[in-house]
Parts: sequence; structure tokens; C-alpha cells
Amino acid sequence: MIIAKADLQALVQGRHADPHSVLGMHPLTFKKQREPGVVVRALLRGVTGCEVVEPDAPGARARPMQRLAPEGLFEVFIPARPDVFKYQLRAAYPGGALRQFFDPYCFLPTLSEQDLYLFNEGNEHRIHDKLGAQVRSLGGVTGVSFAVWAPSAARVSVVGNFNRWDGRYHPMRPLGASGVWELFIPGLDEGELYKFEIRDRAGTVRMKTDPYGTYFEAPPGNAAIVFDVRRLAWSDAGWIGRRCGDADKADRALSIYEVHLGSWKRKPEDAGRPLSYRELAPQLADYAVEMGFTHIELMPLAEHPFDGSWGYQVTGFFAPTHRYGPPEDFAWFVNHLHERGIGVILDWVPAHFPRDSFALAEFDGTHLYEHADPRQGAHMDWGTLIFNYGRNEVRCFLIASALAWIERYHIDGLRVDAVASMLYLDYSRKEGQWIPNRYGGRENLEAIDFIRRVNDLVHKYWPGVAMIAEESTSFPKVSRPTADGGLGFDYKWNMGWMHDTLRYFSKEPIHRRYHHGDLSFGMLYQYAENFISVFSHDEVVHGKASLLYKMGAWHIPQKAANLRALYAHMWAYPGKKLLFMGGEFGQSREWRHDESLDWHLCEFLDHEGVRLLVRDLNRLYSAEPVLHANDFNPHGFRWINCKDADSNVIAYLRLDSLERTLFLAVGNYSGALRKGYRVGVPKPGAWGEIINTNSAYYGGEGQGNEGGRTTEDISADGFKQSLSLTLPPFTTLIFKWTLDLKEPPTVSH
Repeated sequence: MIIAKADLQALVQGRHADPHSVLGMHPLTFKKQREPGVVVRALLRGVTGCEVVEPDAPGARARPMQRLAPEGLFEVFIPARPDVFKYQLRAAYPGGALRQFFDPYCFLPTLSEQDLYLFNEGNEHRIHDKLGAQVRSLGGVTGVSFAVWAPSAARVSVVGNFNRWDGRYHPMRPLGASGVWELFIPGLDEGELYKFEIRDRAGTVRMKTDPYGTYFEAPPGNAAIVFDVRRLAWSDAGWIGRRCGDADKADRALSIYEVHLGSWKRKPEDAGRPLSYRELAPQLADYAVEMGFTHIELMPLAEHPFDGSWGYQVTGFFAPTHRYGPPEDFAWFVNHLHERGIGVILDWVPAHFPRDSFALAEFDGTHLYEHADPRQGAHMDWGTLIFNYGRNEVRCFLIASALAWIERYHIDGLRVDAVASMLYLDYSRKEGQWIPNRYGGRENLEAIDFIRRVNDLVHKYWPGVAMIAEESTSFPKVSRPTADGGLGFDYKWNMGWMHDTLRYFSKEPIHRRYHHGDLSFGMLYQYAENFISVFSHDEVVHGKASLLYKMGAWHIPQKAANLRALYAHMWAYPGKKLLFMGGEFGQSREWRHDESLDWHLCEFLDHEGVRLLVRDLNRLYSAEPVLHANDFNPHGFRWINCKDADSNVIAYLRLDSLERTLFLAVGNYSGALRKGYRVGVPKPGAWGEIINTNSAYYGGEGQGNEGGRTTEDISADGFKQSLSLTLPPFTTLIFKWTLDLKEPPTVSH
């Protein structure tokens, strides 16, 4: 026996920290004969014998190995071979079966010193192609390379069905001081289940899933599955080219349909199961095209163990969830939507992660991805853990996650969840529960730096991809370039406008006069950011009621009238648009993640009318540049009247810089019909009524202005001419004036 007893014991007990130093082939001078040669060692599970085979030698020369331990440690000294030569192992199994294969411990590392240096520095932007499980061919030998960052581990092994989940076999090598462990296993391919078995410094052994895993099995197993993302097929080059060409056009038509794939539609004839990616894509594309949405936004699809988290407690930051199919099916889903002209935005969650023992928490026995101090590392609201954004390798991991979704799955935008919780060290904390930054302030400087980096890198590598912030505070310059001191997002959700507007419409009409400022206050900050006006999933859960039932009215027809008026105001008002699924047809009950939307409601005009209105609003919005190309231009909006609280009436203009095309929005949010209501306008002539939410087509009473009105030379609202309008109750009207008065209205019902 040549191997040292200490090494032998460490190997068979699964404690060896550097298995490549003893396993595989090593040059050796055998001291007794002082004869040069090589020693070959192998640690194999469940074999009765093993040989070293030289496949290129005459007769494929084989050399029997000596069994040194019952656990399957074999060794042989081969004299007169001072060079390292190509060899294979031939193992015999009970029953007489033989298997010949390349030794995992005869391959050089698959990561270079440059890779590791950049990773430890936080600047390896393609680390997702190097860590995790990568299908490779090394020297003509195919297999899978595994690599994981676990700097405080005493030993790391790859485990799976191929070694019966026994961590004594396939221990990995540490790559210097990088904290990365690596092993190439020849003969493995896609479909293998695997985890990392990590022994920490205290001797505790834990099974962890791959942080960079691209595919996972369902709970409770949660094992990663080897998957080669390079084989995903695409036919959306035209779409990607157009997206890149629009890189500098932030002020473009953007109407987003927010979707939770598991509850948009289900299959009732199959026990109410969710639809798969391939079942969803054609139906969702047909619906989005019909409704005029430009994009869909998917609630988080990164792998997560708990359905009730809606995807916001992620354990697989690089993997589409298994719930609706394998990764190639998700790619097919995105590709199909692109071919139909629909963009895909994905919710991305870099703010926190769950405490599940199989995932990132205390990954190598230390607080690796999270802060050790709960005043920094514990999320108070969700019981989760907060990333340590000051650690280079953690930033590298998160940046790679963002870039990988865009590169691998052609995602058109990332909506970054819970940005406010990242920006502030005292978010949802009381005095004494947080640690100030180095200047004594409450801003999380490391998180701010990370946000700026990821936004800049997305824009550098993928022009035209949108970065969207869900940010609920008044943090400055969220959607301004980093070069100008901003965070670098393209858009920010307008949470203030949403809360103010819903508060107003939730009041009974008789009380709205006291809340009139809720409709106008948002214009004070409207152009401070590139805003998206949103009614998201957060507004229709946890006892908040559906959008329909939020409306301050007593019965469904009146609630539907208020909701239609609200939507027309939203689409006419500056800002990109986002609406959560079900809201477009006035879903009555709150959203439930494990049930289908109530599509049967569209049989009733109170609901179908809302849907038809949203469809027409989207078509109008996309067709008219004045309504989408001036969302961020303060000269594209002008109040006509925002002070008539007693009448519950507002009026405003949307216009282009040359005032060649003008739209007038007038909202009467009282319960009274107002005839002869005078509204001043800047241009004389005919104003076509192109949207009337009281139209019988939408389920209203059919009152309005007979398709339009012509101005009278009567001064009002500071203008020399005005319109005498009929304002139905709970109604928003949209009128259009153009230089060519013969131009027909875009939409009219």
C-alpha cells in the first residue's frame, strides 16, 4: 500500500479536503526499488474489482488494482512509466457486469485562474456558464463539470443516482483560495439528478441544491437536474432585432398584462391542473393580441418550493419552475409569444431568499449568501434572508442570474421586486433593529451599488431590455441613468398614483368631493420618474378586495361603471400601463393562486363590457403616439380643470409638441348626469368622442355626446372657445381633435 493511512481514512470516511492529490494518476518514485512510474487510485462504490486499462496500448493492456478498503478504494503502481498516459478504469460489479470509463480524477480543472480571479473580484459576468453543472467535452470525452462556491467547507462532493447519493464518492477538488470546488465526471449527461453534499468545519454534513442549477425536480426532493441550455431552439431573431433597435425609445407604447401562469386558466376536466408552458403559450398569445397588450409580465417563474409564495421566495435563481414543464418548454413559450409580437417581462427577486435548509441559507455552514447579523440579514416582513450585497461573489451570482434569464430565455425585461426593501437598512424595522451605514445613514450603500451595476450591465449586453423597479418610496432618480446619479432603471411603478386613485374611487360618490386632490396630486411628481401606472396582483389579495369590489358603489352595474371610468382615466393619463389578470374583465372575487380566473363572468355584460373597453383603450393607446410617446414629456399634458370638487369632474389634455393632435379626457365621477357642462379647449372646431365608458356597448346606459361636439365661442377654463358636454355619471369621456377635421375617430362606440 502506497497511500498514506491518513489519506486512506480521510477518503473512505468522506473527510478528504483535496481528493485530486491522491485519487487519479500521479508520478511516483517507488522508494523500495527506486523505480520511477505512476500510481493510480480510484474510489468506486459497489464494485468487486477494478483494473487500469490503456486503450491505446497493444491489446488494450489492463493492470489489476489492489483493493485497499472495503469501501472501494483501489490502487496500483505501474513501473517504467514516468509520463502520465491516457487510461480508463474497468470496474467489475456483483453478478459479473463490467463497465469501462474515464476516471473523473484524471482531468484538469474546467475553470481558469482568470475565471476565479474575476469571480472573487465580482466581475465575472458569465459565471453562470462556469459554475453549476455544465455539459462539456474535454479532450473528446463528454461528461458534466460541476463547480460550486463553498469557501468555508471542509469537503464537498457531488451526489446523485450515479453514486447512490453517497458523499464519500465523487469528492470535489478545491481550486486554490477561490472557495470554488470543482469536478468533471465523464459519462454523465442531461437528465441526471444531483446535489452537493457539504461537510462544514465542525463536521456537520448538509445536502444542498445547486445555486446555479438550471432545472429542478419537484419538492420534497428538490434535486437539481443536469440540463444543457445551449441546445434551446429559437426563431425570434426578428423580434430581438426590433427590440435592440428600440433601445433608445423608452417612451414607447407599453401596455403590460401581469399574469400568474398557475391561475390564469386551468384544466377543469383534468382535476383542475394548471396548464403547461406549451398549452399556455398559444392561448395567452391569442388573448394578449386580441386585447392589444404589448407585453405580458410573468410573476416569478424562478424555481421555488412553496406555491403559496407565488414565486417570490426563490431557491433556483437560474431555473424556470418545473411546475409547467422543462426549460425547453419555457423557451418555446417565450419564442411563441415573440413570434406573435408580444414581449415577455419576468419578475426577478434579488431582494431576499427563503430559509429552506436545502437551498442558500448557511450554504457551507456559514452565512455565505446572507448577512450573519439578523439586523442586516433577516427580512422582517417575510421571514426570509437578505443577500449580502457587499460580498463580491454574491453580487456576481445575482448579476449572472439577471443576465442568464435574458441570454438563455430571451426575456425582454426584468421587473425587480421589492426594491425599497433593498435601498433602506431600516426598511420595516424599529429603532435598534438595524445598523447604519458607514456614514451613519439609513441607505444600503452596497445594495445601491449592486442595483446600479446590474442595470448598467443589462443595458450594456442587451440593449432594448427594460429594467423596471417596484419601488414604493420617494428615493430620487430611480429611473434615471447611473451616469446622472440615478439607479439606472428604465421605468418605475407608480405606487403613489395607484394608492391615491384607488382611494378616491373607493369612496362613495357623495364623499368624493372631499378627496378630489387624490386625482391631481400625482401630477406634482409625475415627471420625476419614468412611471408605469399599475394595478398589480398586490391590490387584489389579502382581504383588499378585487378592483371591481373596491369601487365605491352599491351594486355590480354601478361598480362596473366606476371601474370602466377608472380604466379610461388610467389609459388617458400619462404613464405606461400595467393591469393584473382578471382586472380586465372585472373579476369579482380576490385572486387565488391555486384556482383559475372566473372566465365565466365574461358571459355577463357588466364584466364583458369592462373587457371590451380595456381592449379598445389598448388599441387607442398603441395607435396614437400622443398617448404613448409623450408619457415622460411634461409638455404633453395640460390640466383643463382639476378643481371642480363639488361636481366630481376633472378635465385634461394630452397633446404633441406642435399641438397638431390633441386628446381631451373628461371624467364625471359623481352619480349625477351633467348636461351642458362647459369645458374650455385650446382649439376651435370638431372634437370627436372616441371613448365613452357609458356606452351601451360597454354595458352603460348609452348617454353621451352623439359622437362628438363642435366648439362654441364661449370662454371657459382660460380658453376663448369651449365645448358644451353631456357628462353621464361614473364616466370618462375621451375626445380627439386633429388638424384634419375630416379624419375619422380611432375608436367610437
